[in-house]
Amino acid sequence: QVQLVESGGGLVQPGGSLRLSCAASGFVFDDYAIGWFRQAPEKDREAVLCISSREGSTTYLDSVKGRFTISSDNAKNTVYLQMNSLKPEDTAIYYCAARPRGLTSCHDWDRFYDYWGQGTQVTVSS
Repeated sequence: QVQLVESGGGLVQPGGSLRLSCAASGFVFDDYAIGWFRQAPEKDREAVLCISSREGSTTYLDSVKGRFTISSDNAKNTVYLQMNSLKPEDTAIYYCAARPRGLTSCHDWDRFYDYWGQGTQVTVSS
């Protein structure tokens, strides 16, 4: 059974940094595409970044370019989201999601992802 568990969220001041982790279990970490999504109150869920074992990383949101990066540690079955220069508008619940095994193309449509974590709250406020 595939499980994704996010951690690392919290309250941070504007300009601060956080690193989110997405630990995968029941999931063979060879061919994969794992994305980070976020959902702010009263807004639709949106794709932030994605990493593919074959295609590298893709950033979907212009507002996070140069501030957020995605990486993976295959030995730990973990994907990370490093968030720097955080802004109040980054406040949201952040989710990681995985496409079915063998599908290694990233996509910004959440319907293409079968497995989801429970989410971790990120609040940027002074």
